[in-house]
Amino acid sequence: MDFRFSDEQLTFQASLRKVLEKECPAESVRASWETDTGRSTERWARLAELGVLGLLVSEAHGGLGMSERDIVLVLEEIGRAALPEPVLETAAVGAPLLREVGGPLADTWLPKVAAGDAILTVGHAVNPFVADAHVADLLLLPHEGELHAVPRAHATLVRQPCSDPSRRLFRVDWTPGAATLAASGDRAQRLLAAALDRAALACAAQQLGVAQQMLDMGVRYACERQQFDRPIGSFQAIKHHLANVAVRIEYARPVVYRAACAVADAAPTRAVDVSHAKVTASDAATFAAKTVHQVHGAMGYTWECDLHIWMKRAWALDVTWGTNAWHRARVAAAVLDGTGPWASFGYSAPGSAA
Repeated sequence: MDFRFSDEQLTFQASLRKVLEKECPAESVRASWETDTGRSTERWARLAELGVLGLLVSEAHGGLGMSERDIVLVLEEIGRAALPEPVLETAAVGAPLLREVGGPLADTWLPKVAAGDAILTVGHAVNPFVADAHVADLLLLPHEGELHAVPRAHATLVRQPCSDPSRRLFRVDWTPGAATLAASGDRAQRLLAAALDRAALACAAQQLGVAQQMLDMGVRYACERQQFDRPIGSFQAIKHHLANVAVRIEYARPVVYRAACAVADAAPTRAVDVSHAKVTASDAATFAAKTVHQVHGAMGYTWECDLHIWMKRAWALDVTWGTNAWHRARVAAAVLDGTGPWASFGYSAPGSAA
């Protein structure tokens, strides 16, 4: 079996990187912190034009009809750029959730999502607050085992603090009813479980990009900063620090890509593969934040240094869509306790079927 990405997937990733380098530099991210919404309508329209927002939308609804195998590289680039716009909530989670709900709700909203004319956000029990509810046209929210589709005009939003100035979090107060009900019973639980796994995968993919960006910043700084008439990157201790970060990222990357395949195929091991990816990628990103900050020294503490943009994003994503401890518990339930599904690459959990 060939596990490599296709030329088309890699070309799309490279094209998106060039666009984001031009349209979402660090100064643009900083500028967004001072605006009312923290979001750029121009960038959102550009993402729609590129096809990013419609990657997981069916062709019948105006999208590209692709899978998580395709969007995982896109999300990695979004993390690398620290893009503020809610691609995770809209394209990676909300759109496939609506696709699975189907019916008039999907027919109404998915073409708008693909065209960049609508923003979605998704709530879940693992998240105390809802991201980007202030700009979302439709909020997909759980309530007592049900899934509801709530227009923003029907909800009351209360802004919550966040360590990452790019993230806008809200407590959402709303009244469920027959008009908002999208799914109930076991079907709603399956939809919400799939949404959780897609979102955790998206966080993990972004963490890869966040970690890689911080490593690149650390390498550049180590080449520029001089002590004793030599770049500090020539010192063995600095080399080892940065090499350790690179190793963490390279070990996390295939785990995330494997989880993307599990989600795309709705594999029985999807939940544990995603949790493994979330833990591994978040560990790599938070380790990168700590280590690259050490490489920067006192300069890393300053507001003017761009490093904190990605450090704060790493910390925020680490506790989004399931904390590290929560995902480790899911992996432990499968691998150690044998209470979860695990049958992959020839391994089976104790007590489970081989």
